[in-house]
Amino acid sequence: MGVSPATAENLSNNLLKQPAIEITVNLGNSSNELKFEPNHLELISGKRYNLKLSNPSSQKHYFTAKDFADAIWTQKVEAGNVEIKGNIHELELKPGAEAEWVFVPIKLGKYTLRCTIAGHTEAGMKGEIIIK
Repeated sequence: MGVSPATAENLSNNLLKQPAIEITVNLGNSSNELKFEPNHLELISGKRYNLKLSNPSSQKHYFTAKDFADAIWTQKVEAGNVEIKGNIHELELKPGAEAEWVFVPIKLGKYTLRCTIAGHTEAGMKGEIIIK
């Protein structure tokens, strides 16, 4: 027995009314250390999150977690006065930049997070995202 379109619409409307759980992740820090702070995230499937990304360093960094991005439903990404919708796989944050990624985790698993700039992953700019 499938879900009727009206029920599916109600489910998504109820989900979007759910307050987003805010999590802040810094890409690097003011000392230009190559790391994510925090570098371990545990998320619950079916909950709505607002991942607040910030780059307090003087160099650009990437928030790259393609398999994780494929395991979530992205509502939107907001940066500056721009709101982006659709599939997102990677965000680049220039020095001092901030962005918000609002999403709902769907597929359980462990996912790798890294900065794909040459040498950054190797220097420790990596992490793990777990969806339970």
